[in-house]
Amino acid sequence: MNHEQSRALYDRALSVLSGGVNSSVRATRPYPFFVEKGDGGHVIDADGNRYIDFVMGYGPLLLGHSLPEQVQSAIQQHAAEGPMYGAPTEVEVELAEFVTRHVPSVEMLRFVNSGTEATVSAVRLARGYTGRDKIVVMQSGYHGAQESTLVEGEGDHTAPSSPGIPESFAEHTLTVPFNDEEAAHEVFEEHGDDIAAVLTEPILGNYGIVHPVEGYHDTLRELCDDHGSLLIFDEVITGFRVGGLQCAQGAFDIDPDITTFGKIVGGGFPVGAIGGKSEIIEQFTPAGDVFQSGTFSGHPVTMAAGLETLQYAAEHDVYDHVNELGDRLRAGLQDILEDQAPEYTVVGRDSMFKIIFTRDGPDSFDGHCEAGCRQRESCPRFDYCPKTGGDVTQAETERWERLFWPAMKDQGVFLTANQFESQFICDAHTGEDIENALEAYKEAI
Repeated sequence: MNHEQSRALYDRALSVLSGGVNSSVRATRPYPFFVEKGDGGHVIDADGNRYIDFVMGYGPLLLGHSLPEQVQSAIQQHAAEGPMYGAPTEVEVELAEFVTRHVPSVEMLRFVNSGTEATVSAVRLARGYTGRDKIVVMQSGYHGAQESTLVEGEGDHTAPSSPGIPESFAEHTLTVPFNDEEAAHEVFEEHGDDIAAVLTEPILGNYGIVHPVEGYHDTLRELCDDHGSLLIFDEVITGFRVGGLQCAQGAFDIDPDITTFGKIVGGGFPVGAIGGKSEIIEQFTPAGDVFQSGTFSGHPVTMAAGLETLQYAAEHDVYDHVNELGDRLRAGLQDILEDQAPEYTVVGRDSMFKIIFTRDGPDSFDGHCEAGCRQRESCPRFDYCPKTGGDVTQAETERWERLFWPAMKDQGVFLTANQFESQFICDAHTGEDIENALEAYKEAI
């Protein structure tokens, strides 16, 4: 493949953008390819190279790049009527009504502008509602670029994971390994009266896709109830992707107090949202005293894109299609690994997928979970499947990034650029795309 235009654009970008990119995950070695346009389930770069796109904007593009007419029309209508107003519009009410009808735990919403803003606001809300300061997060969980969760360490021995964050922020953040019920009990035994909330992704989505073991979320729910803390599900990634319109909390039958949304709920435009029980969400100003505000919150173009995307998904069996393709792809990947790299692990659920380059495992997939790890205790691979984000970091991450990702790119498959970020399937992908991708995986692995 020729990448002369992308290289030239990257050279220009290095002069005016920090690191040549506007998000660190877009920085690839030796330089990223620059996308010119999308086409259904594909992207075309500045040099005319065409790729099957499994990045999907890092998750927001449930329908792909070529939006259905009803979605395009709604976006164009609201853009033509005026960019934004600084006043409420009917479409933001309609999107909120749609979400509250379908997501079991959500009675009320506050729209914001990004997943990070949603989790920042959710943490502030939990602290304001409970009158407590400490929050519990999962080690290697990701909740956006916010000071309260950019921490490292174990338990109450935490420190900021990035320069620029005062130590005092980390003092109020407690960490436990995902899927470790004993650690969760211990942190509540020691700090339960001071814990405002547990903040967790239902499925770790930024650390290779780690599925919860059976009963783990129930344990978190019970601990929060016993100690008067709130359970916050960060569904920025899983929301309206895992579990369909009920989201991952519906799939796992868990009732969180607060849910954060992003990505799909805005139909590919910048968005975030905080949803939950009315008595909690009403603590936001102006109904309550917990300050929250934003110039672009509830932007009419974003609200229209989100509403029409979700309505289209509900009316056109989108979830059946993308989930079937996801099952087919993960099952095909397991067949490839059994022949070529049985120590590796296929993970994912519904339209999310990934191969983790784990270092140990049985030499067979006999009796394994079908179409991706489900943390089933009876599975022969149960002890080898990653249970925490730390388990994923022990995989062959450099091999994935330096060798595998470029090899897949050269075969026309666009994957997220590291071992940790999820891959996504969209409604525009076809069975032919899946078969072509599997052939590329076979060659690259």
